[in-house]
Amino acid sequence: MYDVPVASACTGTFLLAESGVLDGRRATTSWWLAPVFRKRYPAVDLEETSMVTASRGVTTAGAAFGHVDLALAVVRMSSPALADLVARYLVIDERPSQSAYTIPSALAQSDPTVAAFERWARHHLSEPISIRDGARALGVSERTLQRAVQRTLGTSPVRFVQDLRVEQASHLLRTTDLSLETIARKVGYEHPNTLRILLRERTGVTAGALRRR
Repeated sequence: MYDVPVASACTGTFLLAESGVLDGRRATTSWWLAPVFRKRYPAVDLEETSMVTASRGVTTAGAAFGHVDLALAVVRMSSPALADLVARYLVIDERPSQSAYTIPSALAQSDPTVAAFERWARHHLSEPISIRDGARALGVSERTLQRAVQRTLGTSPVRFVQDLRVEQASHLLRTTDLSLETIARKVGYEHPNTLRILLRERTGVTAGALRRR
């Protein structure tokens, strides 16, 4: 535990990681920098979906405007009431996660195997997707595909496909008048409730909220 708290946001997290300060600690950075960060600093426990993390005296925050969340987190360490008051004066909503802003295809471009799998998965999004079939279509082993996705995205191929489905469903909810049942089928889910749960878990908002224009 540091006697003097250390904090950084966005690309500044790379400076802390480069110095070794973050080794063995949890940290976050801008979601789109996660593949590079994970590859360069394997000793850091990266939580790229978090907006703010605190680990043994070191606090880090996410993307460019994450410094606002970081500042509030630092204030909250001393006074939660004051942090809430400042947030109200500045009209800042709580943003615990970056996952609602993540673009899966942008992350996938960091590795050719993952990028190819992303293109294949999007083409088959409305169908039951087999990771084995995906690996075969790419000409790699299932184990190689799993390792590539884990190394690049910090997740499994199955979860990555879920992210792609949630992204497409969110887009359709915002841009069309299709029912949730129809959208669910278009992204590979037989039951709309499955999609409804995933939307809430991954984006932090309900299907109804995404409909608002």
